[in-house]
Amino acid sequence: MSGVSIVLSLLAGVMLGSLFYGGLWFTVRRLPVARYPALLALASFWIRSLIVLAGLVLLMKQRWQYGIIALAGFTLGRLAIAKFLPEKRPEAKCT
Repeated sequence: MSGVSIVLSLLAGVMLGSLFYGGLWFTVRRLPVARYPALLALASFWIRSLIVLAGLVLLMKQRWQYGIIALAGFTLGRLAIAKFLPEKRPEAKCT
């Protein structure tokens, strides 16, 4: 395992994590106005999961160590999304 491969696996994991959790954020924001919210939630979950799974399989290159490094990057991507996306919540309507 070279240092460059480790860094690239970590960065790819960060990108996968950012894509997964950024997509989740986008989906949750769209649910209140979606015509079919259950379909949107399920489709979003499966698409995001399949992309991440395919990315992790490609990153492993027959070595499980790359997968572990990419999973660490995935966690960093989640932390980055939590840090940089706005936390603004819609106001609740009292009826």
